Amino acid sequence: MLQGVYTALVTPFNTDGSVDFAAFKALVQRQIDLGIDGLVPIGTTGESPTLTDEEKDRLIRICAEATGGELPIIAGSGSNSTAHAIEATRRAKDNGADHTLQVAPYYNKPSQEGLYRHYNEIADQGGLPVVVYNVPGRTSVNIGVDLILRLARHPQIVAVKEACGNIGQITDLLSRVPEGFSVLSGDDALTLAMIALGGHGIISVASNMFVSEMSRLVHEALDGNYAVAREVHNRLHPFFVNEFIETNPVPIKTYMADAGLLKEVFRLPLAPLKEQNKEILLNTYR
Repeated sequence: MLQGVYTALVTPFNTDGSVDFAAFKALVQRQIDLGIDGLVPIGTTGESPTLTDEEKDRLIRICAEATGGELPIIAGSGSNSTAHAIEATRRAKDNGADHTLQVAPYYNKPSQEGLYRHYNEIADQGGLPVVVYNVPGRTSVNIGVDLILRLARHPQIVAVKEACGNIGQITDLLSRVPEGFSVLSGDDALTLAMIALGGHGIISVASNMFVSEMSRLVHEALDGNYAVAREVHNRLHPFFVNEFIETNPVPIKTYMADAGLLKEVFRLPLAPLKEQNKEILLNTYR
C-alpha cells in the first residue's frame, strides 16, 4: 500500500523560462535526505500543463536516478484524452516511474460511466499501477464514492488522491473502502482528519518546503499519537491556508524562492503573487 507523505514536486525554472534541472535535482535530493516517503513529479504542482513531453521525461528520470528504486515515484501522466494518458503513462514507466497519478479528465466533463471506462483503459494499457486523482475544483467533475469503489476492484487501480474538499464524501469513502486500497489526502489541511478517519497519508504541497514537519504529522497520526500530530497540524495550519492564497503552485514556489531553494519564476498563464499576498505568505510559519 501507499502510505505516508509523498511530495507533489514543484518544477523550478531558470530566469529565461527553461526548466532548471540542476535545481530540481537538488530539491529531489533534499526530499530524500529529509526522509520523504515518495515523490510525485509533474503533477499540477509541477506546472505539468506547461511542460513538454521531453521535459517531463527528464524530470521523471532525475527522480528515478536519485532514488535508485528505493522510494516510489508516482508520476503525473493524466490527460483529458484517454489515448494520450495511456501514451504518457507508458513513457513515464519507461523513464522510471513506479505508479501513475491520473487526474480526472478536465473540461470535457465525462459521466461517471465515462470516467470508469477512462480509468480502466489506462489501468489495462498504461503498464503502471494507477492512483486516481479526484480534484473537482480543477476539473469540474467529481469522482463519486461508488465509482471509486468500483474502480478499486481493478487490480491495477491501487489508490486515490482525494481532494474533493467534502468531508462527508471523504468519510463515506473511508468507511467503505476495501482493504489494501490507499486513500491519500490531496489537501494538506485535511490530512490529520483523513488519517483519523482511516486514511493512509498525503500527496502534499507543503512538504516541498516542510518535509520533516509533514512527515512527523503524518507518521505520528498513523501511529495513533494524535496529540503530537495535532500540535504539528495546528502549528502548520496557517501555512496550509496561505499556500493557496493564490493559485497553486505560485505561493509554495514563492515561499521556496524566499528560502533560496529555487528562482521565483513561473510559466504563463501563471503569474507572480500580488505584493500584499506575498507579504502575508512570507510572514507565515516563521
